[in-house]
Amino acid sequence: MTDETVLPRSRREQACVYTVALVGFMGAGKTSVGQELARRLSWRFADLDHLIESREGRAIPQIFQQDGEQHFRDLELSVLGETLAASDSRFLVLALGGGAFVVERIRALLRERYVAAVWLDAPAEELFRRCDQPEVVRPLRRDPEQFTKLYEQRLSSYRQADLHVITKGKEISAIAEEITLRLALEPRSAE
Repeated sequence: MTDETVLPRSRREQACVYTVALVGFMGAGKTSVGQELARRLSWRFADLDHLIESREGRAIPQIFQQDGEQHFRDLELSVLGETLAASDSRFLVLALGGGAFVVERIRALLRERYVAAVWLDAPAEELFRRCDQPEVVRPLRRDPEQFTKLYEQRLSSYRQADLHVITKGKEISAIAEEITLRLALEPRSAE
């Protein structure tokens, strides 16, 4: 797959893209880019991790610690399904957690709902540096070697996204513009 690849034929035949899911490893910029993309399109933005925390009444690290990773992955699928089934799921930019797109059932759900999956990518070393935020707890970020190994394990899943966008050295606004142009996204008109 090259950076020029945009939506497989079956998806291109759909009239328009109304929902975009940003996928990729931790630190890829899914939330920041998602907020900017939604702003410029006048679409809604939602972060799947925040939706899960809201529903569960506890933080992601607590869920991991108390119930384990598998329970968290089940929650991701459940909350994603509810979000995409909601009446306001059109004109939505959704940031998925770093491991969500690794789950086949999540990828299948996105395909079934004609959600364009956009993989935001950068080198593992850069992603590790971006994740160095004392105020943000990332349960799966430990040391650079473990981080890189996990990144490499997830690459085959990320490569199944509809669009691959390299984020290294780019401003958030430029990344949002690139996604808008490559997916031919249209701003939502005032109703």
